Amino acid sequence: MRNTPPWTAEVPGRLSRRAALTGGAALLAIRSIEPASATPEAMRAVMRTIIGDAQVHKGRVRLDLPPLVENGNTVPLTVTVESPMTARDYVKAIHVLNEKNPQPYVISVHLTHRAGTPNFSTRIKLGDTQRVTAIAQMSDGSFWIGEQDVIVTIAACLENF
Repeated sequence: MRNTPPWTAEVPGRLSRRAALTGGAALLAIRSIEPASATPEAMRAVMRTIIGDAQVHKGRVRLDLPPLVENGNTVPLTVTVESPMTARDYVKAIHVLNEKNPQPYVISVHLTHRAGTPNFSTRIKLGDTQRVTAIAQMSDGSFWIGEQDVIVTIAACLENF
């Protein structure tokens, strides 16, 4: 029998040196990959899919976010739209987008005229300092927009890497 080092022996259930080194190198490569991040251009592309060629008006949509966030993991967000919410004039949907999270699309809330007040509150993650945008789609086909910049000191969306 040849005198072979133990790491080269084919022992069932035991990891070979080559497999361990290859796996370790792959793990390091995976950990060094930056997570995908949305860009303002990606956010505008999503916005175009929502509104198409329609004109967007400023106003009627108010975002309530803290302007300075210490931790981006749980940021309170309230969106309110000015609307009478009648059968002829109501908010059909509210879409929230962001510029720098891994995905630019945050949430869509669909409403009918029976919804009462056109607002909702939730918590979102913010991966970096960025602009958050809400688009209200009205029953008459018009779109209204509200935006707010948020400064984030400790980013979310990056902890799992």
